[in-house]
Amino acid sequence: MRTTKYAELGAFLRSRRERIRPAEVGLVSGPRRRVPGLRRDEVAQLAGASVDYYTELERGAGSQPSEQMLAALARALRLTADERDHLYHLAERPVPAQGGISAHVHPGMLDLLTRLTSTPAQVITDLHATLVQNSLALALFGDQSGLRGNQASFVYRWFTDPGARRIYPEADHAEQSRAFTADLRAAAARRSAADTEASALIEELLARSPEFARLWAEHDVAFRRNDRKRLVHPSLGLLEVNCLNLFSEDGRQRLLWFTPAVGTESAGKLDLLGVLNTQSLSES
Repeated sequence: MRTTKYAELGAFLRSRRERIRPAEVGLVSGPRRRVPGLRRDEVAQLAGASVDYYTELERGAGSQPSEQMLAALARALRLTADERDHLYHLAERPVPAQGGISAHVHPGMLDLLTRLTSTPAQVITDLHATLVQNSLALALFGDQSGLRGNQASFVYRWFTDPGARRIYPEADHAEQSRAFTADLRAAAARRSAADTEASALIEELLARSPEFARLWAEHDVAFRRNDRKRLVHPSLGLLEVNCLNLFSEDGRQRLLWFTPAVGTESAGKLDLLGVLNTQSLSES
């Protein structure tokens, strides 16, 4: 990467950091705060980077950041779509496709996710690739941010990896398979004919999963909106939850949040997720 681009990248990151108030990203602003915006260590924390690494980026002396790091920085700094694209150009990286795993999460959707502190919540694509999770969603589902390609899609893993199904009781597997297939057909039809991401996913699923091929041939179509689900957590056991969806305007992204089903013991179990997450962080 050219030296001038390093300097421009650092200056741009610094300018975006200084405009954000801590409360906007779910951080507490202490009484002795010396800067109006975020500190470097806070941006690093939000992006999952080391403080030294992020500091070097701002100084224009770091290495070329990866596409995954750029996506994390764009989310941490609440960049608009144009700002996100500019960040990729400065880093001399290709701008990600609209619906991919590095897709830009709208700042408004991120803001809502930040405010959902007492319930598991995450933003996924229309192909069920997880883009960002809050701490309770991490405790409920585990970290799904490191997956790439078709593996990033939970629908793909559902039909190709038996281990992915452990999150649902076996009695519910057939129902979930039908729902995932019908939702994928609806999502694929909504995309343009020139979009190859969904078609490539479907093609590989048809080749690898006889179950998916059979269900796909039935031509059922239905977006997943508000579901009541039974989930199996390794520590908490069976959870009965309502899965609520907020769709982006173009339908490419969904904010999911999970509330306990009325009349079940799941409310108390979901409260324990925060404790489990705290223990996990202290042990790491």
